[in-house]
Amino acid sequence: MEKKSQYPSIFAFNLWVRILLGLVLFTRVGQTIEPQRETISPTAARIWDHLSFLGHDSLQGRGTGTWGGWQTARYLADQLEKYGLKPVGDNGSFFQAIPMHGSMPLAGSELIYYSPDGSENLLHLNADYLLYKTGPQTFIPTPVPLVFVGYGIIAPEYDYNDYQAIDVQGKIAVYLSGEPASDDPDYFNGNDPTIYAYPESKQRLAISRGARGSILIPNPRQDLDQNWAFWQREFESEDVSLAYTVSSHFSAVVRLQTAAVFFANASASLEQVLNMDRLNSMHSFSLTGALSFRGQFRDRNFLAHNVVGLIPGSDSTLAERTVLVSAHYDHLGTGRTVDGDSIYNGVADNAAGVAAALEIARTFAAQTPSTRRSVLFLFLTGEEKGALGSQYYVDHPIMPLYLTVTNVNIDGLAMFDRFREVVGVGAELSTLENALRQTAENLNLQTASIPPEFLRTESFARSDQISFAKAGIPSILIMDGLSYENLSTEEGKEKLLYWMQNIYHSPRDDLNQPMDLCAMQQHAQFLSEFIGFLADAEDEPQWYPGVPFINSRLQTIAEKR
Repeated sequence: MEKKSQYPSIFAFNLWVRILLGLVLFTRVGQTIEPQRETISPTAARIWDHLSFLGHDSLQGRGTGTWGGWQTARYLADQLEKYGLKPVGDNGSFFQAIPMHGSMPLAGSELIYYSPDGSENLLHLNADYLLYKTGPQTFIPTPVPLVFVGYGIIAPEYDYNDYQAIDVQGKIAVYLSGEPASDDPDYFNGNDPTIYAYPESKQRLAISRGARGSILIPNPRQDLDQNWAFWQREFESEDVSLAYTVSSHFSAVVRLQTAAVFFANASASLEQVLNMDRLNSMHSFSLTGALSFRGQFRDRNFLAHNVVGLIPGSDSTLAERTVLVSAHYDHLGTGRTVDGDSIYNGVADNAAGVAAALEIARTFAAQTPSTRRSVLFLFLTGEEKGALGSQYYVDHPIMPLYLTVTNVNIDGLAMFDRFREVVGVGAELSTLENALRQTAENLNLQTASIPPEFLRTESFARSDQISFAKAGIPSILIMDGLSYENLSTEEGKEKLLYWMQNIYHSPRDDLNQPMDLCAMQQHAQFLSEFIGFLADAEDEPQWYPGVPFINSRLQTIAEKR
């Protein structure tokens, strides 16, 4: 295994940087209240060491299945070995190899619309439509009829069913993005989206009703969807899936202006459909045309890797039980050039979280004795491609799922300022909220909910913690809140909104952006205390009654899986 000194020279820190960090931490971090359990604390300098490597241009954005992704995995394994963690991956290594398949649609793909009068209209990839999934399973060699199904939703709790009076068997279901507009929180969550708005939910429902495929039309009522360039950016990277994933069906998003042709000679035009959307008078109806699709793709099969290391517990009874700490190390690789830069470094997403997890692993490994329960550090690939690394892990667990007491997922760190409150995404689903509150009190912090401006019903499903939750493991993602030491709440909101709109998933998420290392260290320290609390506590986290993940927990326990 290569040693640290053999990596690129970005490790060579100037002495004045370390002195400055030491002075800042002495005056600011030194004021932190001592936790109840004595631990070795993460340091800002070491976090920056890792961050400066992981976010460097030389790794080319750490894309899944790329050279930069593999170099990152090797670096992580090297660090875990240096810290003394136990290799529990394949063949006694730190790696868990994952067979994957990648595919990119090519310009030669042909999506053809057949009008009732017999004329044909060739739609062009990227200009007129984009593909959710790629590969031979998406082919539609002969024309298939179209049918419009409103929003493509069945929501029994709201007495809503777009499929009630329409048959989509063997046809292509066409639907608007989003869901019925509502100001009533008891009807489709009012102004907040529900799970029914997910494109994936609509696609699965269409296929379950017998549809041959599905098409989403961006709804102009949703401001973001008015911009076709947004959709093009979302679909410009390679479609990656686990090699054993069940074949998908044809599924596309069609530009609003292009989709108008589908409604020619139907009982309502697209303009009338959009008016139905505004008036909440949506209904489904048959369309008069048909579609065929013959795709051309560039395919590859490859191995990507999770990286995993274990710190065995010290308690003879509890050591078989595991606290799982996860962080995804992949990002988007290289892509569309923005301001002369085509490397999507992903410093905040998620080199920072990986750097914190490495530093926490170092401090835990140095403790004597170790925590009562074992702590498994899992660095995941493929999160940006649909949580593939975490899905593979729960399908092929290294530590038994039923003995994995909780998952603490780390996806991002505080960057703007030292904070006075923390937000537990998913905390309300389990007794993890009690552990969060207790840790916050120990460190003189408050707990808070996701600010309404950033609240999304699917927030818990937007990172790897959802894979572990679906496997029955009580899970949480901890973020900083909007109460800061030096920024007002409004200033914090402005910074976060600016970051989300201008930096997130762009080449600007690099080492040149402003970052408060003291805030990063504080976040890592909180995570360290929280993980230690869970690894030593008498009680283990439990799902609250009525949470849908309980059944999976009961199943893994019954199967001892």
